[in-house]
Order: sequence, then C-alpha cells, then structure tokens
Amino acid sequence: MVIFDAGLEEDAIRAIVDRAVELIRSRGGEPGRVDRWGRRRFAYELKHRWEGYYVLLDANAEPGVMAELDRMLFLADEVLRHKVIRLPDVVAARSGRSSTTPAADTAPAGEPAAVAAGPDNEASEQ
Repeated sequence: MVIFDAGLEEDAIRAIVDRAVELIRSRGGEPGRVDRWGRRRFAYELKHRWEGYYVLLDANAEPGVMAELDRMLFLADEVLRHKVIRLPDVVAARSGRSSTTPAADTAPAGEPAAVAAGPDNEASEQ
C-alpha cells in the first residue's frame, strides 16, 4: 500500500508506480495487479495534509526485492506513507497466489508478519 500526496498529477503517480513495478520485474519478482483507490480523506492530519492518493500493489518476490522496493518508496518525496506486508502462505493460497519465500521465513498460520514498514511506521505483527 502506498499513499501519495493528493496534489500530484496522475502522470507523476503513474511514473512512480511504473518504476516500482519495473524494479520488482527486473529483480526476478512477479508484479501483480495495481489497484488505484484514488483520493481518500485521512482520519487525521498526516504531514500537514488531509487527503492522499491510495495505490495497492500486489507482488510476488523474494524478501530482498521487497526490501529494495521499501527503500525506493522511503526515499521518494512524493510518497507520504507506505507499508510492505508479507502475506502468510495460508492467506496467499486462498487468494490464488503462491509464496516464493523459504519456509523458515514464514509466520505461524493465522499470524501475518510485516516485512517492512514505512518511514513513519514501525514493523509490527498485525
């Protein structure tokens, strides 16, 4: 999930999303669907803004690739907040996605584990 500044042009948002998809693809991952939720109002003020443009990006990649994606989003000035979450194998199987992470890296069934957090969030289990 990526939250962009709502004041950005569509082209700027599309360019960053395309760059993220290309990063995943170039490192051997499989980018999935990109779901653009559009502008949404925040429940509270975030970095002096009350609205953001939400984009949900599905991907199937190794942890190193996702760490690089997290780094790229962290450094992008246009991104207000982002979160990279690893789905447990049980949830991924239900949704028709397969996991490429080793078994030692999986969380116990029913306990999703966060791989990385955005600049303002701490990594935590949900």
